[in-house]
Amino acid sequence: MKLFFLTIFGISFGLLEAIVVVYIRRVIPEDAWRYIHSIQAISNLLTKHNILFIEQTREASTIIILLTLAILVGTRLKERIAYFLWVFGVWDIFYYIFLYIWLKWPKSLLELDILFLIPCPWVAPVILPIGCSFLFLWTSLLLLKH
Repeated sequence: MKLFFLTIFGISFGLLEAIVVVYIRRVIPEDAWRYIHSIQAISNLLTKHNILFIEQTREASTIIILLTLAILVGTRLKERIAYFLWVFGVWDIFYYIFLYIWLKWPKSLLELDILFLIPCPWVAPVILPIGCSFLFLWTSLLLLKH
């Protein structure tokens, strides 16, 4: 029953995070995103629009929320780790699903994305975080089973 409600939370949180990205893409002109070819260019773009620190703070808050939820739901360390991995995996997968629904992005799993901004921008193909998220879900189930 806990995994059901954590899944609902993860889907909802993925929706919320995707909404933030939709707003950011509406604030920053679309043509500005076309010239993102380096980590420095990402930092420059977000700094130019005065949102780099805000986005880093939002990302830190996201991880704190997920950790807090796992601590509250789990009773032992192993459970807490499993619940964190579960909700993180669900959240991240649905984040990309909702981005595709609203922005028709990513067009391919090989398209580059900004994964995190802490402590600096991390860039990788979308397939990497999705693959990690499925690994998190599988690991979570293994931890909860034993």
